[in-house]
Amino acid sequence: MDPTVSQTIPEVIRTVPLQYYVFFASALFAIGVTGVLVRRNAIIIFMCIELMLNAVNILLTAFSAYRADANGQIFVFFIMAVAAAEVSVGLGIIVMIYRNYQTTDVNLLSRLKW
Repeated sequence: MDPTVSQTIPEVIRTVPLQYYVFFASALFAIGVTGVLVRRNAIIIFMCIELMLNAVNILLTAFSAYRADANGQIFVFFIMAVAAAEVSVGLGIIVMIYRNYQTTDVNLLSRLKW
């Protein structure tokens, strides 16, 4: 690594190797995928999707810090803005489904087919 680049990386980031961030984010993403595929509750599935987005955000932030480039962190900001919009729309849909069917089980949502 170039000595000038290693001086711009904060000391806190340099103490944890990049592989640890990759393993941690991969584990979070795998937990999220497993939750989406296994669980049937819409709120749990929604939380697992958010967990996958956060895993991607951790990777982008770690790579951005190790490269001493702010582009990854700016991209994380936009991902968080899109996730906030997703939360508001998704929770609105889940609340309306719960009001109509008194459940958030996604197996019962086949009634929405025409």
